Amino acid sequence: MTDDVAALRRPFAPDDLEPLLRAHGVAGTVVVQARGSLDETAALLATAEQAPFVLGVVGWIDLTASGAADTLAGFGDRLVGIRHQVHDEPDARWLLRDDVQRGLAAVGAAGLAYDLLVRTRELPAALETARRQPELRLVLDHLAKPPLASGELDAWAEGVEALSRLPNVTCKLSGLVTEAAPGRPADELVSCLRRALDWFGAERCMFGSDWPVCLLAADYGTVLGLVTAALSAASESERAAVLGLTAIEVYRLPATA
Repeated sequence: MTDDVAALRRPFAPDDLEPLLRAHGVAGTVVVQARGSLDETAALLATAEQAPFVLGVVGWIDLTASGAADTLAGFGDRLVGIRHQVHDEPDARWLLRDDVQRGLAAVGAAGLAYDLLVRTRELPAALETARRQPELRLVLDHLAKPPLASGELDAWAEGVEALSRLPNVTCKLSGLVTEAAPGRPADELVSCLRRALDWFGAERCMFGSDWPVCLLAADYGTVLGLVTAALSAASESERAAVLGLTAIEVYRLPATA
């Protein structure tokens, strides 16, 4: 980690997160992998066993490995999904490799969701993956990281809107504060969130804090505030979906208060 992300260069533990959840009325959370590491996945699952408010873990496995299904079978029921840093792969079509598709099929067969961590470049492969794997529950992380700093949103919008037409894809409303240029008006971020809500519908959108990565640009409350602002005209049922029910359904979480 470089000095650009110095704020993240320390351990973050349940004791750091729990007060934030309590302060903002969040009953439970899902923690998500940050490294391509089975050791990290095991550590996150151990954290979930110790922290009651951690309802599930989106971990990592090597999707290209022939034993992917066996690896998944070795984890407990706190594992609710799998993710890979697809946007860091040199090949924009990495998702469409035969071995990756086999691994994704194993994820679906295990009853787990798969988080799509992609940018505009990888959206065509993500779209084809969603078509090839109609039974796999897919979560588009961070709205596919729209290039807010450059403002070149046309290709991003075309790709995300196309994904939204497929019923097995949901969208995580998260990650925008670190994609925008410093000082970008909050209204622009809220407008981007509303585009996603219009495309997917509230019943297929979920709030994500992207904490602690969000700390590079904003705190937990600010990120939550952007999503609630985007929901200002939403019905009570739509708010309930985005702020909890969609995540409970997609990740098959235990119901909380």
